[in-house]
Amino acid sequence: MSITPLMPVYPRCDVRPVRGEHCHLISEDGRRFLDFASGIAVNALGHSHEVLIGAIQKQAATLMHVSNLYGSPQGEHLAQRLVDLTFADTVFFTNSGAEAVECAIKTARAYHQSAGSDRFEIITFNNAFHGRTLATISASSQEKMHKGFLPLMPGFRYVEFNDLEAAKASIGPHTAGFLVEPIQGEGGIRIADAAFLQGLRALCDEHELMLILDEVQSGVGRSGTFYAYEQFGIAPDIMATAKGIGGGFPLGACLATEKAARGMGAGTHGSTYGGNPLAMAAAEAVLDVIAEEEFLAGVRAKGDRLRARIEQFLGNYPELFDSVRGRGLFIGLKMKIEPRAFVAHMRDNHGLLTVSAGENVVRVVPPLVIDDSHIEEFMEKLSAAAASYQPAEAA
Repeated sequence: MSITPLMPVYPRCDVRPVRGEHCHLISEDGRRFLDFASGIAVNALGHSHEVLIGAIQKQAATLMHVSNLYGSPQGEHLAQRLVDLTFADTVFFTNSGAEAVECAIKTARAYHQSAGSDRFEIITFNNAFHGRTLATISASSQEKMHKGFLPLMPGFRYVEFNDLEAAKASIGPHTAGFLVEPIQGEGGIRIADAAFLQGLRALCDEHELMLILDEVQSGVGRSGTFYAYEQFGIAPDIMATAKGIGGGFPLGACLATEKAARGMGAGTHGSTYGGNPLAMAAAEAVLDVIAEEEFLAGVRAKGDRLRARIEQFLGNYPELFDSVRGRGLFIGLKMKIEPRAFVAHMRDNHGLLTVSAGENVVRVVPPLVIDDSHIEEFMEKLSAAAASYQPAEAA
């Protein structure tokens, strides 16, 4: 048998973590890595946060899972906290970001079709990433994600990101809404223009459409506010969140206004594990830390310091680096070369973990609990990696 026990859908590297200590990972062979990847923006509190660990341990000893056929005091409490902190009136809990986006798509279609309309089409934007299910790859224009899984699900139309006129021109009689990341993560930390998002909001209001935000990666403090939409002067009708909300425990959520959720009644959607007590306890612990303005202000300040340090450094290696972009601790280092070989070089030779993205960008997404010592360590490792990098490594 030639296939591996783990289905070989990931090009796994030789780093095999077995332990985490705050902002570092320790591999099976004892190597220590500065983790500025955070499980792709998931480990918002790092790897050994006492509040998160304690909450999970306490809940695991009490009650881990119960069917959603029964009342959920844990889910009700967390949902109320999210309602109080955001635009939303109601929440559906999922196990992942892709599931949260799926629920958001269903919610938008149900909004129209519950009132007798046949609107179903969602307008999305080039280079977006919304997940790996059939619906969420269909919502993306990236052909590399479509290969092998055709035919795609109907009901999605792609237009250029940050092009309001193209979005307006794409509205048709079957349009149900827009689905957009305020900051494209996989697409290269591309930040939406405020006028673009505000224009989409105005188009939705004018044409009775749903504005759906995918904040799976940009949310829960990552961009320096609890959710990134707060920085653009708009509020969505529906929003998908995940990644950092569980701090490493699998959890996502679809948030909606009462109006947007009018089609989501009993029997329209469900999840066996969604909203289980253990996930709810993890998220409560995360919110206890992150959903405080002092903490969020700290994320903004640390992000500003880290970006400033990177900007000062870039000129030392003009053949490698172009610019830095991002908000909060959602940072993109744009390179003049394809970045995957450099990401591997930083990882394998200098103990620094980052993540590549579109537009030749290296994603720098550390735990939100880093301090100045971690910024200094990052810059030392980045500098050493740049000094020792040989482009032949990309061959």
